[in-house]
Amino acid sequence: MAQVSRFTCDEASALDPARIVVLYAQLGDVAAEQVISTAMEDIAQYLVAVEKAAKAHQCAKMIADPDATITLAEQIGLSSLVLAAQNLQVCIEAHDHIAQAAVLARLMRLADRSLTEVWDLGDLRL
Repeated sequence: MAQVSRFTCDEASALDPARIVVLYAQLGDVAAEQVISTAMEDIAQYLVAVEKAAKAHQCAKMIADPDATITLAEQIGLSSLVLAAQNLQVCIEAHDHIAQAAVLARLMRLADRSLTEVWDLGDLRL
């Protein structure tokens, strides 16, 4: 009989708080909060769309606009989310459905942690 192993996924998100500080310094409190809020909303909407498309097996919709999402994540310092989104894009383009499912799950876990961390850093201002 085969032995089944269970792994827990507990990857910490890579957040660059310096990016948040730079945004506040360059744009001021109100504009920086608007940029961060808009970026987070757009990222969340993309992730919901990707998840729905994956469940419906619609690969074309899954890569509708990952570059914009990657750019937004970079803008607010979500480096692990950027890497996971890029990896998902590679898996989709390669039609590797098993890797795609694994990377999508990773992307969603990182998104939950990363977006929460950005909100928690909301008080970080110069």
